[in-house]
Amino acid sequence: MNDRAPTFDTPAGYGQVLPQAERHRVLRNTYWLLALSMIPTVLGAWLGVATGITAALTGGLGLVVFLAGAFGFMFAIEKTKNSAAGVPVLLGFTFFMGLMLSRLIAMVLGFKNGSELVMTAFAGTAGVFFVMASLATVIKRDLSGMGKFLFVGVLVLFVGSIINVFIGSSAGMMAISVAAIGIFSAYMLYDLKQIIDGGETNYISATLALYLDVFNVFQSLLALLGIFGGERD
Repeated sequence: MNDRAPTFDTPAGYGQVLPQAERHRVLRNTYWLLALSMIPTVLGAWLGVATGITAALTGGLGLVVFLAGAFGFMFAIEKTKNSAAGVPVLLGFTFFMGLMLSRLIAMVLGFKNGSELVMTAFAGTAGVFFVMASLATVIKRDLSGMGKFLFVGVLVLFVGSIINVFIGSSAGMMAISVAAIGIFSAYMLYDLKQIIDGGETNYISATLALYLDVFNVFQSLLALLGIFGGERD
């Protein structure tokens, strides 16, 4: 028997068969691209904080710019994910998301302990990712059924967030942030399991999904830390 021959498994809930080595390749490339995507995110956030370019994007205007930019980029990523342009378009999207995040970061940095809050949110997000990645490797059951429930949860969050933009309720923001941390942490587990089980075969699509999970957990943690832990001079 050839020990180097690829192992083929058919994961429950999926209609395709992928070699084990191919799944590992997708996962490895996804991790590398996810790490790379943090660089333009940080650059975008730094530029936004340093220049204040996003300071005027409040209320409905900020919502329109964010939705137009985010959905425009995601549409472009979907169209280019199988071509050489896929990675640059994805990195452009992460730069844009960093810019959009800069307004929240600037607000938190306005606190006396702002830098510590940002680092705490970063560490917390990394911890959530580590836990979900570990769980994804040890859970053997098929989690594909989670997708529809998580999607409904995201829709509810989306509607709630839009309403809260115009209401401006701190209690509403806290509730949305707590729910977002729970939903996107679960989505992180779901998306990682999709890759491991062979349900996602394109590493650019996989990176986009995980990036959105990480971004939303970080943003929500930072918002909560700013509300509860911000120290004014």
